[in-house]
Amino acid sequence: MVRTVAVIGAGPSGLTSIKSCLEEGLEPTCFESSEDIGGLWRFKEHPDPGRANIYQSVIINSSKEMMSYSDFPPPAHLPNNMHHSQLLIYLRLYAETFDLFKHIVFQTTVVSVRQRPDFPVSGQWEVETERTEGQRETQVFDAVMVCTGHFTQPHLPLNDFPGIEEFEGRYLHSWEYRSAEGLQGKRVVVVGIGNSGGDIAVDASRVAEQVYLSTRKGAWVVSRVGAGGLPGDLVGASRLDKLLQKLFPSWITRMMENNLNQSFDHRLYGLQPKHGYALYKYISIYLSDWLADRSIYFRFFAQIPVVNDDLPGRIISGRVLIKPNIREIRGSSVAFEDGSVVDKVDVVVFATGYNYDFPFLPSGLLANSNHRLSLYRHVFPPGLARPSLAVVGFICNLGAINPLAEMQARWATRVFKGLLTLPSEEAMLQDIKRDTSTLQNRFACLERHPLQVDHIPYLDSMAEELGVRPNLLGLLLREPGVGLRVLLGPCTPYQYRLRGPGQWDGARQAILTQWERVAQPFRTRIAAQPESKTRASCSLRLTLTLSGAVLLLTLYTRHSLSSLLSHPTGLLYKMYSLSETMWGWK
Repeated sequence: MVRTVAVIGAGPSGLTSIKSCLEEGLEPTCFESSEDIGGLWRFKEHPDPGRANIYQSVIINSSKEMMSYSDFPPPAHLPNNMHHSQLLIYLRLYAETFDLFKHIVFQTTVVSVRQRPDFPVSGQWEVETERTEGQRETQVFDAVMVCTGHFTQPHLPLNDFPGIEEFEGRYLHSWEYRSAEGLQGKRVVVVGIGNSGGDIAVDASRVAEQVYLSTRKGAWVVSRVGAGGLPGDLVGASRLDKLLQKLFPSWITRMMENNLNQSFDHRLYGLQPKHGYALYKYISIYLSDWLADRSIYFRFFAQIPVVNDDLPGRIISGRVLIKPNIREIRGSSVAFEDGSVVDKVDVVVFATGYNYDFPFLPSGLLANSNHRLSLYRHVFPPGLARPSLAVVGFICNLGAINPLAEMQARWATRVFKGLLTLPSEEAMLQDIKRDTSTLQNRFACLERHPLQVDHIPYLDSMAEELGVRPNLLGLLLREPGVGLRVLLGPCTPYQYRLRGPGQWDGARQAILTQWERVAQPFRTRIAAQPESKTRASCSLRLTLTLSGAVLLLTLYTRHSLSSLLSHPTGLLYKMYSLSETMWGWK
């Protein structure tokens, strides 16, 4: 019977794993190699190799409601998209509220994790640790949760850039980048247009003489600011939106791309992604438009977009120039594949992603399956005689990681206790094979992003097995106010605490008040509003509700048709919100 659990890493995934263990009556011990919690989100001026790091200007891409833990709504006063220092405040509040610190051993590195000789019977592990001072200790645990993430081993493909070893300037990986200090008046080339590449290009362009952003395939660029100034990831993030995307992929994707190009033309700006369009054109010409429409996942949804509010402005002002892939480097000159050359380059920053590695685990334990780890549901190695080792948070998606890591931890601890049973090894391997095939057909750049999943479907599949998936029909019948928010509103993590194991009494209220927390940070100056009567007759309320719905439909149809088509639930949610305001319906 599992009782003691070793948790490796005290970042966001490690913290929720500790809490999940405590919820199931287990005894966790968390080993953190640094002196504090936070993992990736704790800025270090001088980080140690093998640890995640961020640059000083980082703002989180996910809004606070979407990245929160399911039973711990963020304080209302925190901004919707937090600076990394504010996210660390949230993580600290979470750890203090649930008394997690007493379970963490700081400045202790896990050196090795080995199966005990009687593992087929006991499922136990020997965990060897080393303190900062050098003392080593080996302890036995019934289970292990690996929460070290995948931003610790920089991927620096220097062989792909002939001449880099003779480069007369300085080159570095984005992992080493702290700030734009020292780049004043320099010519800087940033290689790679992921989120880090976009951020660093913008950051450096504020002081550099010129910044060049080199990309092989381009990318879609989305803003943190969505319709009406609301957080962008709260718009088009409902269960109904996901259903419509599944039913009408071509329609939804075209509208999504049209909306992005209305903000700025990605082709004009040199950012139009290559992935999908050549294939789409080929299928359309040589096979059929019907098949081409169903290859839509090779387009917008085929790759995680770049989240950046400032990049278009830096491009239009000429501070950032978009360039193709680098062909070669000659001295201080950088030659690009289109034949253009930039001379007198001072700095090259490689924002080329990360490799993943678990040096403390036995070799072969985590086998590869076409660029991804062979993990059942991205959590459990299928070949273990006892399912007593789980990898948590080793995943990425178009959305926040925290809710996914939390769901994985809740599921894993129930498996540890024997309350949930995994399929046979053969069945798990077949599932991994199917999932890998889906990933290969669904997403571009799989080799660099082998951990990608669809946010809501992945959460729902895990929640279904765990018994915490919201009962939408029951909610609509019993509590229509909550049910409509779950259907039409953003899929916030609180939905997974409404029922089942780990049910939280505050989940309903968290859902009902989520928009209040979104609005609160904006209330630094209250704008005057026109006076309105405090009461209205029922007939007047009904008239206003219907008139408002017709007016919204007319306005959307005449002026923002593409916006309506890409986010159809936005109109429904506004109509619902209007009726709620008029009728006082909760």
